[in-house]
Amino acid sequence: MKPFQALLVKEVEEQIVAEIEQTTIEQLSQGNVLIEVAYSSVNYKDMLAVQKNAGVIREYPMIPGIDFSGTVVESDDEAISVGQKVLVTGFAVGMSHTGGFSEYARVPSEWVIPLPETLTLKEAMIFGTAGLTAALSIQALENNGLSVDNQPEILVTGATGGVGSLAVQILAKLGFTSITAMVRKENQVAVAQSLGAQNVVFASEFADQKRPLNKQKFHYILDTVGGQVASDLIPFIHYGGSMSLCGNAGGIKLATTVLPFILRGVNLLGIDSVNISVEERTAVWEKLATSWNVSQTTLFDEVTLAELPKTIEDLKAGQHLGRTIVKL
Repeated sequence: MKPFQALLVKEVEEQIVAEIEQTTIEQLSQGNVLIEVAYSSVNYKDMLAVQKNAGVIREYPMIPGIDFSGTVVESDDEAISVGQKVLVTGFAVGMSHTGGFSEYARVPSEWVIPLPETLTLKEAMIFGTAGLTAALSIQALENNGLSVDNQPEILVTGATGGVGSLAVQILAKLGFTSITAMVRKENQVAVAQSLGAQNVVFASEFADQKRPLNKQKFHYILDTVGGQVASDLIPFIHYGGSMSLCGNAGGIKLATTVLPFILRGVNLLGIDSVNISVEERTAVWEKLATSWNVSQTTLFDEVTLAELPKTIEDLKAGQHLGRTIVKL
């Protein structure tokens, strides 16, 4: 096979360097399925992957990109055929296994999900890991009582980011009418409203209210930020309410008391999209392809591999809205 392009992350004189380079198949991690990548997407973890000591990539060189969609070129698994359209998210992709910011990717067959019939390769990455995570978060809240029949008060943090923006859109599509979006900047207000949020609040409004229990405001919180934001919000959850947790952009520490849990019966629901079973992934992707499909209205940009480094820098600087997909 001829050389192809990929974003390669290397350690040079104790500095992390990410550059587009000519790559060969020998530089790809091992696997029994070779895929010609059509699209990948840019996630918060992809930004961390090109930072020093961020804990995402530990051995260099490495091709980042924690998800991708494409067409099978080679396969020795009878369940996966050459020419089949597929998608891959999570597991070790883009971390310890070469990922999706490449024109070709090679992975174990057990990581491969057949593309749902009603999704295109492009739409699959408009969702990507962010969409899968948003869907898993909503599903967890549903399992804990979230229902359109009750029209609960719902708060989505990081509501104009990748996971948050998709979560707001899916909730609105499902018919929820009391969705509050949490944002940090004035220019994000109109964006959050356009996604389907009926109300918008700023994270700063909750930062100084440090009581163990505050006025009950939200039945369900879909948190994508973590850290102090999540800590500040727990005291505002209604009796018997739940908060899903899927991100750490705001930090990894959670400062709270036991009172919301033992006096209000609040539930914290951890969301992992990396190592869930293929069966669960497939079921969630079917939802995203059908009744939860908001890909046609999702806020997204499309960039080339050459434009990818700038997008990653924008994400690092907090200047990124919605989703960005990378056309390979």
